[in-house]
Amino acid sequence: MASCITRFAPSPTGLLHVGHAFSAAQAWARADRPGGFRLRIEDIDRTRCRPEFITALLDDLAWLGLEPGAPPLRQSAGHHRHRAALERLRAQGLLYACTCTRAAQAAAVPHPGEGTAYPGTCRGRRDPPPAIPFAWRLDLAGTGLGLWQGWQDEQAGPRAGRADLGGDPVLWRKDDGPAYHLACVIDDAHQGVSLVVRGRDLEPWTALQRLLQRLLGLPEPRYLHHRLILGPDGRRLAKRDRPVTLAALRASGADGRALARQLSELPATGPDLGWDGAAFAPAPTVVPGGAPAGQGA
Repeated sequence: MASCITRFAPSPTGLLHVGHAFSAAQAWARADRPGGFRLRIEDIDRTRCRPEFITALLDDLAWLGLEPGAPPLRQSAGHHRHRAALERLRAQGLLYACTCTRAAQAAAVPHPGEGTAYPGTCRGRRDPPPAIPFAWRLDLAGTGLGLWQGWQDEQAGPRAGRADLGGDPVLWRKDDGPAYHLACVIDDAHQGVSLVVRGRDLEPWTALQRLLQRLLGLPEPRYLHHRLILGPDGRRLAKRDRPVTLAALRASGADGRALARQLSELPATGPDLGWDGAAFAPAPTVVPGGAPAGQGA
């Protein structure tokens, strides 16, 4: 039987919450014992990542009893690995230098509200411009691969989606660092991940990541896109909304291992779950306008 290596890959841009714990527990529960659970600290956002959040997430995982079976991987330490992959794609003539700003991209959309998929303004510029900040984008049309890409979901079976949801994707940022999708597929392969367990909100980007895996000759993992944990307002728990954190639960004397056991035993798929800071319940139904049913606007 093939080994099952999973990973938990938080970004240290804030304190972890129960949604993170659910994802980590679901990944841990499916990993081979011993040692099949990996931790990757996705710290390539130089403006938002903080050392104190790395310390906090390591403390949270220890409190939950979900310690990895190998030393944590700092994504920022893999710059050489990410750059080598970029240069392989550039050598194939699949990249172009993009100097567009976000404002310019938004202005190129014909009608407000239609989204901001990159319109290909700089497509064809193979050489970087002198003295102007630029990003490297992947020329999707030039890859020779179909925009529809498929993958195997652990519970849903064969799935497929479009790789061009945002237009030609940025693979290398203007600040000389890898973009999320490139770093993600390279590091999943580097860590030997065979099952990617993550929230269903990330499933739309799986097709693009599968395309990158094919271009770079990387192994194809299986996927499990689990349901989400929602707050009392019916929205996905997010750091920016300052939900109850694992650090706060830990400080209150809560039993982390009991929480992890409860989270790992919950079905991975199905309707999203609500969390009121103390208990789980069926997620509130959101009515048009964004307010949960039964609550005032």
